[in-house]
Amino acid sequence: MGLSTIVATIGLSADNTAVLIGAMVIAPLLGPNMALSLASALGDTKLALLSFRTGFAGVTLAFLLAGLAGWIFDLNLESHEIISRTNLNLEDLLLALAAGTAGALAFTTGVPASLVGVMVAVALLPPLVVCALMVTAGNWALAEGAGMLLAGNLVCVNLAGIATFLSRGVAPRTWWHKRKSRKLAVGMLLGWALLLAALITLVLINDVDLPI
Repeated sequence: MGLSTIVATIGLSADNTAVLIGAMVIAPLLGPNMALSLASALGDTKLALLSFRTGFAGVTLAFLLAGLAGWIFDLNLESHEIISRTNLNLEDLLLALAAGTAGALAFTTGVPASLVGVMVAVALLPPLVVCALMVTAGNWALAEGAGMLLAGNLVCVNLAGIATFLSRGVAPRTWWHKRKSRKLAVGMLLGWALLLAALITLVLINDVDLPI
């Protein structure tokens, strides 16, 4: 995660798409998010807590490293790759929904997860790095935009992941655990959906660019 953050920061500042794609290839963001979605579908609270801790640790490390890089080095914060990650729009949410769906399908159909992981990383890592860079630079407006983009993508990835696992029939084997897990899965699904609705409402109230 640390290495992918360093590469992503360089790619964003240099406006180099090839370097940025390289960061997406090595970013380990698929596992924790899909584990959280799978835990929700199975009603596995132990796995949910483990995946949450793992994901939180990775996000925190990436944020601190990107912020430190922005504080030490004279980075170009006006590159196209950076500015394009400071607004939440419908295309970004659709990308995150597709990434979450593809991630869940990769675990249930045998599709190479490394390729799908790039999609998830594209949705999550760049806005995370941009948010950290803008916080370090004191540009709170752009930091808020990048933060909203990160939050929206994170919600969509997990929402799509849970929905896909449920549609594929992923569930515990025993009927008692199936009944219990289904209630938790539906609750988590509704929770992510409400978070997404609240985020879109907040963006619209703040008059951020969201073409819907």
